[in-house]
Amino acid sequence: KAMCSGKLQTALLVAGYFVYLLVGAAVFQALERTAEKQEKRAAAQMKEAFLQNFTQLTVAEMEQFMASLIEAIQNGVYPVGNESQFEESNWDFSNSFFFAGTVVSTIGYGTLHPKTAGGQIFCVFFALFGIPLNIVFLHRVGKMLSLLCKKLGTFLYEKGMRKKKIKFLTLLFFLATGILVFLCLPSVFFQITEGWSYSEGIYFAFITLSTIGFGDYVVGKQSDRKYFSYYRVLVAIWILFGLAWIALLFNL
Repeated sequence: KAMCSGKLQTALLVAGYFVYLLVGAAVFQALERTAEKQEKRAAAQMKEAFLQNFTQLTVAEMEQFMASLIEAIQNGVYPVGNESQFEESNWDFSNSFFFAGTVVSTIGYGTLHPKTAGGQIFCVFFALFGIPLNIVFLHRVGKMLSLLCKKLGTFLYEKGMRKKKIKFLTLLFFLATGILVFLCLPSVFFQITEGWSYSEGIYFAFITLSTIGFGDYVVGKQSDRKYFSYYRVLVAIWILFGLAWIALLFNL
């Protein structure tokens, strides 16, 4: 009975956690997408005006253009290519879900952030409740994985192995498995999808799962590459379970 109750609580927690992320992603998308379109339109007009008059610009006008260009890039607007690229939103559902995941996990790359007053206020409350929920989620998933450790330990103990050796082998097994599943294999995936070197993929995976999140490497941000739908959603899920693996290591 207790086991069934524990499984039900875990299932409800996981479901509630992902519903929280989905709702957050939908709200961020609704609040930020219109403002982003206006920014992209302004950036396109700025670029067009520059191309028409660049031979006649004064030094002050050139510096103003550079300042406006830097501000646009900092806001996630890259005025390159034709106008069709301006139709691609940083706040589509996949990107919004990815952003929601980086908020509650406290990674915070800094390459995507809310710019409207409504989005910023919502982000405060979303993080206020989402970060504790994320801690509870990681703790529960870590405990579930710990049960697997115990089962492995019991199996080895029944085979006549000593407890100290069992502890060492269990830790080594989950450490090696986690490094393979959450660092080595995803780095190959990032190498293919993003065009990074394998070492850059390893670097990104470690910086992400350690929640350092410099923001120098971020998935799905290269304008010259085509990404499949919900690519960043899958990366967000990888991040969440990768953090759970790290929580397991702390438990061990």
